[in-house]
Amino acid sequence: MLFLDPAYRVLHRDWPTEAVLAVASLRHTAAHHPDDQRLIDLVGQLTIHSDEFMALWKRHPVRSCTSGAKHLHHPTAGPMDLTFETLTLPPPSAPHLIAYTAEAGSASERALRELTQVVPTGHPVRSAER
Repeated sequence: MLFLDPAYRVLHRDWPTEAVLAVASLRHTAAHHPDDQRLIDLVGQLTIHSDEFMALWKRHPVRSCTSGAKHLHHPTAGPMDLTFETLTLPPPSAPHLIAYTAEAGSASERALRELTQVVPTGHPVRSAER
């Protein structure tokens, strides 16, 4: 989505940095799973459909992105600066849980709280439904 969906791209206030980190993380994952056909297919599709991805992929960045900052522009909540931490659960499935947080008392925290009050239809969620 980061490379192929224009709506997703505008969510990131610093898209170039996000793009480099995404490619570096994908290379890191690919190095640990060299025979994963889904990864091979994903890289192939991105290379075909995104010149930006292809240029970054050729640079060979490698990085594990388990924590950091995201600078987003949510379409309804506005700008948000969040930190994230990734927890990888044990094999065999080894799913990832990513927790996003905002600085206490910040505009980003208020924006996150507002987002928890809305269901996908845009209607407020009553306290009993949370």
